[in-house]
Amino acid sequence: MSAIDKNRPPYLGYGLGLRVEHYQSLLDHPQGVDWLEIISENYLVPGGLPLVWLERFRARFPLAMHGVSLSIGGTDPLDEGYLARLDALARRIEPAWVSDHLCWTGVQGVNLHDLMPLPYTEEALEHVVARVRQVQDRLQRRILLENVSSYIRFAQAQLEEWEFLAEVARRADCLILLDINNIYVSACNHGFDPMRYIDGVPVERVQQFHLAGHEHGAALLVDTHDAPVPSPVWALYEAAVRRFGAVSTMIERDDHIPPLSELLAELEHARRLAEPLARAAA
Repeated sequence: MSAIDKNRPPYLGYGLGLRVEHYQSLLDHPQGVDWLEIISENYLVPGGLPLVWLERFRARFPLAMHGVSLSIGGTDPLDEGYLARLDALARRIEPAWVSDHLCWTGVQGVNLHDLMPLPYTEEALEHVVARVRQVQDRLQRRILLENVSSYIRFAQAQLEEWEFLAEVARRADCLILLDINNIYVSACNHGFDPMRYIDGVPVERVQQFHLAGHEHGAALLVDTHDAPVPSPVWALYEAAVRRFGAVSTMIERDDHIPPLSELLAELEHARRLAEPLARAAA
């Protein structure tokens, strides 16, 4: 991997996930948004209107690419066609970084369209590390991996999730997208202290934060990204900023999309919380 640029990507500030409902509003009123994260799969096309819009946003905002189909923990061979399209998009828009999830998303060629948890074993660790290295060599860039919410634990697990994530990042020399909501959801579902997760992740590997909301199910919290960021997640975000300092932060909303003004208010709340804490941590 000597040819891969290992410099840390830039700090981007406070951003939003780019959603169709806000296309025109963001172009008309970009104030308060420092950068945008796109869902990579929405733009893996050779042409057409999605790329026309994307070029408009590229001219106005720094962009990051966030994927949901890499299946870095899957057992099928990595999809070379998918990687080629991902690489072509990255070369076209020159994102600040490319990210995906620490999970598997399909088997035997079938995409389950869900983020499935991994068994945190040494065997799984070696498997994931080898695949991350393969992806980074193919894209000629370091990637970010995001922790996912989970609802089951494997009896075979040998490591805690944060230990597994940290070790993947160390051995594969990749970076981390730390989803604060996902930590909280999993902590409530599995009964661990979320601060153990925050404290167990290496500071030098964390490049981005996600903030989102969730639903209370009958027995579990469910990661839905369809509600405002709740108070416990804001509190955990403050703890994360105290530990990791200034980290590029964005608000995710994937359903029940509100007016842009509501997301901008959440983003400004994140800014007000984080900036004094980041200065104190510097």
